[in-house]
Amino acid sequence: MAFDPELAQILRDDLVGLDVVEKKMFGGLAFLWNGHMVCGLHKGGAMFRVGGGQMAAALAVPGVRKMMMATRPMSGMIDCPPEVASDEARRGALMALALAAVRDLPPKVAKPRKG
Repeated sequence: MAFDPELAQILRDDLVGLDVVEKKMFGGLAFLWNGHMVCGLHKGGAMFRVGGGQMAAALAVPGVRKMMMATRPMSGMIDCPPEVASDEARRGALMALALAAVRDLPPKVAKPRKG
């Protein structure tokens, strides 16, 4: 397993009450609300989709950095190591930013599978 199952449970607990779907993606686990990724886990910790307009607020959280794909930053995504994601106050701030980023997006319609 490429992600921490204890941290996965913490994120599940944070998202209780929302119609969130878990999806294994890119060797990790993503949590989607209305088809949009809110947060996820990977081998090195957690990621949150905070949106471009809230990057400065997210990066002000101690220990947080831009999410990188190879050498390029991923737009609107932040990365945090396990010790940041396990800290209730810091994780709570990031989760609030992530939920705000996806709250007003229209639901994604799932594409039919080929095949």
